Amino acid sequence: MRGAAAKLADLMRAKFKGPVIQRRGQIDDGTTDQRLLDSRGPSDWVHTDPWRVLRMQAEFVEGFGALAELGPAVSVFGSARIPAGHASYRTAEQVGRRLAEEGFAVITGGGPGAMEAANKGAGEAGGVSVGLGIELPWEQGLNDWVDVGINFRYFFARKTMFVKYSQGFVVLPGGFGTLDEMFEAVTLRQTGKITSFPIVLMGTAYWTGLLDWLRDTALAEAMIRQDDLDQLVLTDDVEEAVALMVAARGGDLP
Repeated sequence: MRGAAAKLADLMRAKFKGPVIQRRGQIDDGTTDQRLLDSRGPSDWVHTDPWRVLRMQAEFVEGFGALAELGPAVSVFGSARIPAGHASYRTAEQVGRRLAEEGFAVITGGGPGAMEAANKGAGEAGGVSVGLGIELPWEQGLNDWVDVGINFRYFFARKTMFVKYSQGFVVLPGGFGTLDEMFEAVTLRQTGKITSFPIVLMGTAYWTGLLDWLRDTALAEAMIRQDDLDQLVLTDDVEEAVALMVAARGGDLP
């Protein structure tokens, strides 16, 4: 029988794997170098969370590298389901065109619909048209008007690029994805993570119901404050939206 001292030594044994310490039943066999260099080992490690971290890191590196010298830019959001000829499609084209004429790069999700329209408007005006795509269960791809395109695996990496390299958002009618990006920006501004960041909702008929609910329910029950609601500018006027972005570029917004 093993003595008490030997059992105690087993309990106290530790293995260090970089910053991670393992003890008792959590100690694994071999070393990290061994598994790296042993080509005959299992391949399921490429699907583990530590390996995913490297993929996430790569997405940030690629995004930062591609967009670091972009210059002043505005993100335009809206539904991928808007067909050419729809009123919102035409509005998105006008927004993209006017932003480009004012010297902004135009960033979209790179897909069809309102995103394509904004990229098209910017491209036709001679501006830089950027598309930040995302891996989805169905095939989408980047629209043909994208000059600089990046495809992301992870939503959070993509969303970081939208905020980091934009000085404002123009939000056209859209669904859950559009709402997600809009509320992300509102939350970041509310918490002071971003400043002087205009958020413009284009389309009074589409967005008024949402703003009414925010005012009559969320604000009335003290879930938000009036200055939170004031972050959102509602308009049908493309020139007003563009003027807010120009003011933000000049530092004239609070």
